[in-house]
Amino acid sequence: MTSDQVRVRAGRADDEEAQHAIDATGWDTTSIFPSLLARVDEAPFFGDGHGPEAHLVAELDGVVAGYARLRPATPLPESSHVVQVNGLAVAPAARGRGVALALLAAAEDQARSQGAAKVTLRVLGSNVAARRVYERAVYVVEGRLRGEFRIDGVDVDDLLLARYLGTADS
Repeated sequence: MTSDQVRVRAGRADDEEAQHAIDATGWDTTSIFPSLLARVDEAPFFGDGHGPEAHLVAELDGVVAGYARLRPATPLPESSHVVQVNGLAVAPAARGRGVALALLAAAEDQARSQGAAKVTLRVLGSNVAARRVYERAVYVVEGRLRGEFRIDGVDVDDLLLARYLGTADS
């Protein structure tokens, strides 16, 4: 998958350091929980259920610039037609260059190849930049949990977004 200089490929074990660096520099309290942000350096990037094989990695001009973590929406066979983007991050220096859109397109392609009909993700209501990207990628809000989280004393909505994969136009 390519988009200008963006190339998306399957994750590899040797991506861990670069992906960890994106996590360490790419998040703030509008996009991730402060409790997780404070612990970003405490655990390895890869872990049980989210090893290299669960990731798509974007390279921009040959440098790791972002990733998307994919997983089944639930462990139940009744939802096997749904793939969840369980994390998408782009290095600050690579933002605005099509990396996130390329990752989403690759995630959708992978989901289709696995027989999925839908891709879902969750985003904090305060993450305006990500919400704009998802809107451009034709994700729609399917659910809103109002005030689900309290971040820095402010109630923040949890949004469930989805993209149906029926046709190239959906």
